[in-house]
Amino acid sequence: MLDDFDRVLAQARRGSPEAFQSLHGDLVRPVAAYLRNKGVTEIEDVTSDVFLAVFTGLGGFTGGQAAFRSWVFTIAHHRIADHWRREARAPALVELTLDDDGGTTPAAEHHALDALGTARVHELLDTLTPDQREVLLLRIVADLTLEQTAEVLGKPAGAVKSLQHRGLAALRKIVEPEGVSP
Repeated sequence: MLDDFDRVLAQARRGSPEAFQSLHGDLVRPVAAYLRNKGVTEIEDVTSDVFLAVFTGLGGFTGGQAAFRSWVFTIAHHRIADHWRREARAPALVELTLDDDGGTTPAAEHHALDALGTARVHELLDTLTPDQREVLLLRIVADLTLEQTAEVLGKPAGAVKSLQHRGLAALRKIVEPEGVSP
C-alpha cells in the first residue's frame, strides 16, 4: 500500500513516470499472482495488458486507494476473460528445443517440488465451485476486502462472505485429515 497514494495518483495523471512506476510496483505482484492462479499462461503479457488499461484509463478513475485496487482487479478480471477467448481461437504452438543446447538446467528435484506444490494448490482449488475459487483468489491472493471483491464480481457483499466461508470450510475438510492445520 502506498502511504501517499493521492499525491502519486495526481502525479501519474500528469504523466510522471515515477508515479506510474509506484502505482505499478504496488500492485504488479498481486495482479500477476491472481492471473497465475486463474490459469493464465501468458502472465507477463496479460499483466502488461492490465496495466496498460489502468494507465490509459487513469484520467477517468475516481476514488481513493481502496477503490483504485478494486478497479485494477476488475480490469484484471476482464482481461482474464479476454485471454481465454484468445486462447480458444489461437492454434496450439509447439516450441522448438534442441536436445543439447549447451546450457544448464535446474535439477529435476527443483522442478518436481515446484510442480508438486503448484499442482496441489490447483488440485485443492479445483475442488471448490468456480464462485468460491474466485472469491478466495481475490480475497487471499489479490488481498481485496470483502466489499472490493463484491464490486469486482458484481455480487452482494453478503454473498461473497458466504462463498468465502463455504470455500474455506470445504478446503478445511480436505486438509485437516492430511494433518495440515488451517
